[in-house]
Amino acid sequence: MGSGLQFLKGARARRLLPLALVILAAWAVAARAAAEALIVSDELPRADALVVLAGSSAYVERTARAAELYRAGRAPLVLLTDDGQRGGWSPELERNPSFAERAAWELERGGVPREAVVVLPRRVASTHDEAALVFDYANARGLHSVMLVTSAYHTRRALWTFRRAFEGSGVAVGVSAVAPGVQTPSAATWWLSPRGWRAVAGEYVKFFYYELRY
Repeated sequence: MGSGLQFLKGARARRLLPLALVILAAWAVAARAAAEALIVSDELPRADALVVLAGSSAYVERTARAAELYRAGRAPLVLLTDDGQRGGWSPELERNPSFAERAAWELERGGVPREAVVVLPRRVASTHDEAALVFDYANARGLHSVMLVTSAYHTRRALWTFRRAFEGSGVAVGVSAVAPGVQTPSAATWWLSPRGWRAVAGEYVKFFYYELRY
């Protein structure tokens, strides 16, 4: 009797396996499409300033892209926003440097002169704060164009937010997406890690919130 039940369970499992594989494959395709839908790239040929948006866990990939654009002559200035977050202990400085400081160091290592890097003074807590801060800076300095540099899954919301903030100002706003896979997970595998769920699923939650609030 026991062997008969085990046979039936095994047969059921064999029947369900193809269905499970189909569902998994469909989910993988849908998950990738959802991730890629968040990614936009609308680069300006040249801008008055690059704006590296704060992202404590992704500052290396963002500054690397900004340094690449600077070296290519795409902008003479790089602006950094500061979310106030701090990284690990620095034995040399005997303190925990902020991620904005670390981003400035990464830019210098990438070939951007220190005098071409500006850390904007006001702390920010959101992309909306960053847009307002950069708008004030651009307005005060007479900038005509800015190009955002941020992680891929953040690009759609960032561009939407900045263009709303700059609407009617005459300042052109573009965005350069950092390809995922360095500090952010790839579009094909984001759903396999908690970081991926924060980066992709969390971004959808934030986007819908922004559309309702702003």
